[in-house]
Amino acid sequence: MKKTLLFIAAILMSVSVFAQTRTTFISEHFNSSSAPSGWQVAGSGTQNWGISATQNAGGEANELVLVWSPQFNGTSRMVMPAVDLTGVSSVVVSFKHALDNYSGGHTLGIATSSDGGNTWNEAWSQTYSSSNSWVVNQEISTADMGNSNVNFCIFYTGNSYNINNWYFDDIEIFSMENLDLALNSIDMNSTMGAGDASVSFTVQNKGAETINQFTVGYQVNEEEPVEEVFDVTLASLATQQFTFAMPATLQPGSFNFTVSILAVNGGDDNDPSNNTLEKTVNVALGETQRIPMIEHFSSSTCGPCVSVNTTMGNLTNNNPGKFTYTKYQMNWPGNGDPYYTEEGGVRRLFYGVNAVPNVVLEGTNLGATSVSQAQLDSHYNTPSFADVRGSFNVDGNNITVKVDFMAYYNMTTEKAFVTVNEKETHGNVGTNGETSFHHVFMKFLTDPSGDALNIPAGECQHFEWTQNMAGTHVEEMSDLEVSAWIQNMASQEVLNSHFMYEYTDIHPYPVQNFAIEEGEGGLTLTWDAPEGGNAVAYNVYLNGVLCAENITETSLTYECDYGFYAFAVEALYANEMTSVKIAKGVNYQDHTSVAEAQENAYSIYPNPTNSNITICGDEINMVEVYNICGQKVMSVKADSNNVNVNMSELTTGVYMVKIIDINGNATVNKVVKK
Repeated sequence: MKKTLLFIAAILMSVSVFAQTRTTFISEHFNSSSAPSGWQVAGSGTQNWGISATQNAGGEANELVLVWSPQFNGTSRMVMPAVDLTGVSSVVVSFKHALDNYSGGHTLGIATSSDGGNTWNEAWSQTYSSSNSWVVNQEISTADMGNSNVNFCIFYTGNSYNINNWYFDDIEIFSMENLDLALNSIDMNSTMGAGDASVSFTVQNKGAETINQFTVGYQVNEEEPVEEVFDVTLASLATQQFTFAMPATLQPGSFNFTVSILAVNGGDDNDPSNNTLEKTVNVALGETQRIPMIEHFSSSTCGPCVSVNTTMGNLTNNNPGKFTYTKYQMNWPGNGDPYYTEEGGVRRLFYGVNAVPNVVLEGTNLGATSVSQAQLDSHYNTPSFADVRGSFNVDGNNITVKVDFMAYYNMTTEKAFVTVNEKETHGNVGTNGETSFHHVFMKFLTDPSGDALNIPAGECQHFEWTQNMAGTHVEEMSDLEVSAWIQNMASQEVLNSHFMYEYTDIHPYPVQNFAIEEGEGGLTLTWDAPEGGNAVAYNVYLNGVLCAENITETSLTYECDYGFYAFAVEALYANEMTSVKIAKGVNYQDHTSVAEAQENAYSIYPNPTNSNITICGDEINMVEVYNICGQKVMSVKADSNNVNVNMSELTTGVYMVKIIDINGNATVNKVVKK
């Protein structure tokens, strides 16, 4: 606790004692849905700039966007409010941007003016000719420096027809201090699995002096902080990511990470206001198979759409069961695809789509290209911490859909989406030469902007809808499919998805009242049959691994030792249908052998260790080593009061060392393997 208090005191003292001297003239993150006050367009393209509810440039939604339409050929300037640069000879301009390119090269630049925009002095420019994202950090000095009324602008020069969109975010203009190391981000996923977690972060040298060394620390909740010194050569305006040698050991739950820069070049940083960040990380009870979600914007009046449709058709034909798909037909560029819907237009605006074809994979906008096999495989092989299952049936023009959304962590900000699609349509305009179109969107059953989810860790939320499809463009009610997915609206990431089981009255309801009871020597799992009563068997998973397959009982006893155990139960149905899993975790203390331990009953050194540890104490009979998931990874028979344990073959992380005496009593100690 003493070290924790010193860590916090160091952070507070650095902020309170050393006043910020760096001046920030412009700092805009476009959090509003409209253009910031004082920002205006000059030159061409007065209708082409706006705010998009996207985050393609790499910041958080929203962001500034330049779109191609209406077409112009010339220079368009997004002009920022005037600032006072009296006594300032140079500034740093920093921003993120991403180009969705159509063809050719385009010039992007920064310019200044001190006469109200009558004269512009170029400070920096670069030509871009491919779709990608970049971060610009540029020190600039023009003839306008030192004046009291200076405007900055981002300018584009070219033919707007040859771009699709250009996105901008996190625009900052500031004066440079001599020694200023900024903590840009904590680079950890917001949701992750239990076990050892690497703590990574990104810093930027915003000062003029090269940084050769800095001290940084991280703290998880109120635990003991971890500090580390990094020897570097970080030039002015350079950015670099670092990772602590000591990982954080996490069990399921919610954790607050605080990362702080404590010293720079052996002393104090000139601007401590940018030295500390916090991030909340959710650690999940388990993981499950990910089914990548593909959202495809297309049109039957779009010539370039044909090749993307063909490639996507080949990809999906070769990967059955490895994707979920919804295609939104747009009513341009030709005389209008009749399958366009206003609901599809909502999704277009959500992703900032202004041209077709456009493919989005799990919330990531790929632009005018198809999903590659490598991309699909990469997403499919990345575990998910949420799941979806459901079913539908049809009666006349009515479709009834039941869906279960499940999460392995406390899910409160994500949303559910469910669409009815037709597998193949033939009534589109078809001026591009195509005669059939696949996975065509017909109707959202949820709100087009999603329905809120509120799911406690390990449980699920159930939805049901009945929709009359007579008012849609459905050609055949016997040719429908239903897509469902879970999406984080802030990051746009799709967490998981699934096609619903087709044309069946059987819904794969999950088990009910799942409970874990601790007893001597192990755990007893019990659950009730699903609501529908049609389950034929159950699968039980331990820490993500199948441990009991196709059992018909509704209980299971598991013998175990000290450690954390996460169990999940899945109901099995006819025709290979499965429910979402229901999960629970328990931190088991091994009631048969773990006695109440006195502090320092045994000494263990060195701790942390690179290889061996020595355990000293009375009447040691056995030493067992467990990883954070409760799995025994090593055991050493002992017959003395001084035992050596070789941990050199174990991976870096935190381990629990159980020391058992000759009477069967045990104490447990934490050991860090470096």
